Amino acid sequence: MADRRTRRRRRARALTAVAIVIAGAAPPAPGALAAAATASPCAPGAVYGPPLPTPTVAAELVRGGFTFLEGPAWDRRTGTLLLSDMQKPAGPQGVQPSAVLRYTPPDTFETLIAQSGSNGLAVTDDGARLLAATHDNRTVSSYSLTDRTRTTVAADHLGRAFNSPNDLTIGPDGTTYFTDPSFQRGNRADEQGGRTGVFRVRDGAVDLVDDTLRQPNGIVLSPDGTTLYVGAFGSNAIVKYTVSPDGTPGNRTAFASIRTPDGATTDCAGNVYWASHDEGLIHVFAPSGERLGTISAGRNTTNAAFGGPDGRTLYITSSVPGGGFGLYQTRLNVPGNPH
Repeated sequence: MADRRTRRRRRARALTAVAIVIAGAAPPAPGALAAAATASPCAPGAVYGPPLPTPTVAAELVRGGFTFLEGPAWDRRTGTLLLSDMQKPAGPQGVQPSAVLRYTPPDTFETLIAQSGSNGLAVTDDGARLLAATHDNRTVSSYSLTDRTRTTVAADHLGRAFNSPNDLTIGPDGTTYFTDPSFQRGNRADEQGGRTGVFRVRDGAVDLVDDTLRQPNGIVLSPDGTTLYVGAFGSNAIVKYTVSPDGTPGNRTAFASIRTPDGATTDCAGNVYWASHDEGLIHVFAPSGERLGTISAGRNTTNAAFGGPDGRTLYITSSVPGGGFGLYQTRLNVPGNPH
């Protein structure tokens, strides 16, 4: 009897091992499922075709009824989109209150961080923190996505307060670049001497990248982190900088010209998507600067970000005909770069 039971146990273990092999691999290691959920949609060495299904694409409205939406950022860890919900200027300083909303597809919106003071947003690669350009106290902030605690990433430059940090992007090495126009400065003192600038934060040190752009707004890196794009809202121009391996921006050159360039994003092929606030369009460019087409959404478009399980849904924040703001979406051919 004992020998028979032993043979049955051995047979059971053998069948289990065969089942695992047939499934394709050993059981996932602890944390593997979480890692898969936060993996970048950009596959190394992948070759992509045209990003747009047609040269002109119309996005569909997900929901309207908001005052002013900005800074969409996809959180791969939770499969949700984070947005800044900004209100009208208030108080003696004329500053716009804002909160971070969380959108869970297909139709759930909730407040994630009340009184965030935020505009542009970016989720760190590990999904642990939300970086925010925060105009409420004129800094760049970091929010824990676990307990919502707030810390300061960039407080000032050479002891002078920023105007009103507007948008930001994170490099592959964690370096943060951000724009500092004066749009949300309100009635607070100008400590930048009339200049609006682009800055970077690396290992806690804040350095000036450029203070000669008129109202720099959207900012985004190429997928490989070697090119930094910035939209000069006040000059109807998009410029680019080479970025060295240590994160230092180099020469500035012209990239493209559109009306009132606002927020931006890139896809895994390096194509650049730039919101034109006055036109209500997303202009799409190849890395060479070639114009590939447009995506229409609302009337005054502020920003865009890729998301969805496969990274191919482009979310757009734009005004809605008849008043207010809304979130739009459209499906594209190339997945979006997570930064």
